[in-house]
Amino acid sequence: METMAGKKTLWARVNAQGDLVIPRETIEKFGLTPGARVRLEDDTNHVRLHRPVTHLAKVYVEPTVCCNLDCRTCVRNMWAEKLGSMTEATFARILDNLQAIEPRPSIFFGGLGEPFFHSSLIDWIARAKAIGATVELITNGTLLTEEKARAIVASGLDNLWVSIDGATPASYADVRLGATLPLVIENVMRLRRLRRGGHFAKPEIDVAFVALKRNIHELPDVLKLAQRLGARQFKMSHVLPYTEELRGEILYAQSLRDPAYMQSPRMPRLSLPRMEFNELTSEPLLKALRSGYNVNLAGNNLGGANDVCHYIEGGTISIRWDGSVAPCLPMLHTHAHYFRAYRHQVKQHILGNINEHDLIDLWLDPEYVQYRERVHSFAFAPCTFCGGCELLESNEEDCVGNEFPSCGGCLWAQGLIQCP
Repeated sequence: METMAGKKTLWARVNAQGDLVIPRETIEKFGLTPGARVRLEDDTNHVRLHRPVTHLAKVYVEPTVCCNLDCRTCVRNMWAEKLGSMTEATFARILDNLQAIEPRPSIFFGGLGEPFFHSSLIDWIARAKAIGATVELITNGTLLTEEKARAIVASGLDNLWVSIDGATPASYADVRLGATLPLVIENVMRLRRLRRGGHFAKPEIDVAFVALKRNIHELPDVLKLAQRLGARQFKMSHVLPYTEELRGEILYAQSLRDPAYMQSPRMPRLSLPRMEFNELTSEPLLKALRSGYNVNLAGNNLGGANDVCHYIEGGTISIRWDGSVAPCLPMLHTHAHYFRAYRHQVKQHILGNINEHDLIDLWLDPEYVQYRERVHSFAFAPCTFCGGCELLESNEEDCVGNEFPSCGGCLWAQGLIQCP
């Protein structure tokens, strides 16, 4: 291992028997235990080593589905599910289960509700940190009072994601009904002041932005606001249209129907250098990106069909407020959204309940391991780029023989929808 400009350079080596020997810290970080199957993906100058499907790295925990806001983009606008919050007994089961797993998975408090709406959240963060877990949460920021901010700092929280969908009070309130941007800014700035000093103050502040036609023009100003707040990460997602109104707000309709976006190894390659985006380059570069080439920018592939489930690739699992366990956040609750000409019903996929089964048993269930392997290869119907058929009305089957859950129409797998 070498160090250059403060960044570690890790080296593997080939021993006398011809075996590839990987550094111990990489083995521990990615769960490369004896007997683990590791998928390889080769390119011109490198081989990409994927996390084994048996490695549980991150657990999404939904403390509650209750919230203090009525956001325009929220699933509650079409939802009829029961509202509720996680019990102390259920969270204690989660902690007990995580203590039996090495290396310790990280915990992300989020889901369909506002985590701070749960009275035990800060205590749960502290207890999760006490077992050695890295802990993140996402919030709308409206309930982050000075008392909560001080408790959050003391709890040891690693990352605080704040959802900000507008740069002015008017545009922000237009999306997040019931919230005021000045209050959120005040709350986050106060938390920033209360953190212990240093280059890596905790919790790290990060910003999430949901893009719609009505707010995309404010993206540059939201980025500036994130810098003012001291954000280290900024994640933008397209909106998932739960309602007819949101259907008219999407910014990715072209990428669902234009073959130029569906790039494949058979397409000619266009390799671009690092570029400055200015008045001279922006228009021709945008045209080049849509020219029917497989585009590579400074060694990084752009656009096209991703066919990658970052929940599965990231070794994650999701736990609902009632203890139900699902492969990902999108399948934690049954819901519907608009997709092409169809209203796409996403049926929840519950693997079991943490109150009745050990998490590691659910994770390593042979049928579920096989499902994750199938998702790695993503041999599902190309619903995202197909004209569509009646099978798009749900995720229960597709036209190439996959039964529930079928992931071909998943917008997360195409990089259009992103969660922290």
